[in-house]
Amino acid sequence: MEDILSVYEKPVDTEVPMICMDEQPIQLLKEKRVPLPAALGHPVRLDYEYERKGSVSAFVFTEPKRGWCRVSVREQRTAIDWAAEIKVLLEEDYKDAPKVILVCDNLNTHEVASLYKAFGAAEARRLAERLEIHYTPKHGSWLNMAEIELSVFKRQCLCRRIPDIETLKQEVEAWQKHRNEEIKPVDWQFKAEDARTRLKQLYPQV
Repeated sequence: MEDILSVYEKPVDTEVPMICMDEQPIQLLKEKRVPLPAALGHPVRLDYEYERKGSVSAFVFTEPKRGWCRVSVREQRTAIDWAAEIKVLLEEDYKDAPKVILVCDNLNTHEVASLYKAFGAAEARRLAERLEIHYTPKHGSWLNMAEIELSVFKRQCLCRRIPDIETLKQEVEAWQKHRNEEIKPVDWQFKAEDARTRLKQLYPQV
């Protein structure tokens, strides 16, 4: 926990950005009946029945101090998928950064070994050398600021039934564009000293 909070409390480094990431499973749902359109005094009316069309995963990356985010939708969230997203992060989103600090939870796919599963040894090593991973503590994933962006994403983009991955990708792209145009940075207020006071059992004074 101290490691994560100390990372958050560092001054903004324009050359070495701090990125938070999280994942969200999304269930695809198709309407069984055509919804009734909105009318004067009545919102859109949906039937309670729907058809399950499988599930996908959303990878959410955000630079909370700058107010930037990227959401990618994939059919799975395997080690190969995570590695592919990290490559996009390093070689497209932050291609000019010498190193990227990544905050994420300690899922078994969120490790350098995943890069070696997805790519050749030389390419995996090149990517790993530019990646500095910091894990949230056990039972403390809420310390990941990506959960804030994920909450906004779910409320604004996943508040309705979406039937297929193609539609979802279109919705995500539109939401992401609007979100980045707004430029909404996170003003993180939870400090290391607060953690020592409020979480004494998990974070004792040393």
